[in-house]
Amino acid sequence: MDSDPRIDPVNCSVGRALSVIGERWSLLIVREAIDGASRFSDFRDRLGIASNLLSSRLDSLTEAGVLQRIPYQEPGARQRYEYHLTERGRDLRPTLVALLEWGDKYLADPEGPSVVVRHHSPDTEHNCDEPVHVVLECAAGHTHLPPTAIHRTAGPGARFVTSA
Repeated sequence: MDSDPRIDPVNCSVGRALSVIGERWSLLIVREAIDGASRFSDFRDRLGIASNLLSSRLDSLTEAGVLQRIPYQEPGARQRYEYHLTERGRDLRPTLVALLEWGDKYLADPEGPSVVVRHHSPDTEHNCDEPVHVVLECAAGHTHLPPTAIHRTAGPGARFVTSA
């Protein structure tokens, strides 16, 4: 019998994150917002998503604080909304880069990846335009950790499964 307490799998930040962005269209909407889309028609045209589904996903991302809805009105038209990433939404960029790297490694076309993420900084002195990669790093500063060098431990908010 295992004497170590087991962390309750329901009490999980991965599960909570997936409840917000785990649906395919939600992450693609975030990707397009990172790339500059802000209007309903931008998202619909870029993604080829049905309007009712897009509306639902924009609503849920707004309710979750990933996007902020900002009203605008063209002359002679009714009020509409632009959707801008919040800090919470912008902080998803490394997640998308990590998914892109995984997809490039295992699912890219034989010719190679369709997109390369590059270092571009407003500070031209540090703008090298080299490819960007997600790196695992510990708090002690050890970098480029292989996935086999990390493991999960209970955090301060952990709840444990009680056996009957």
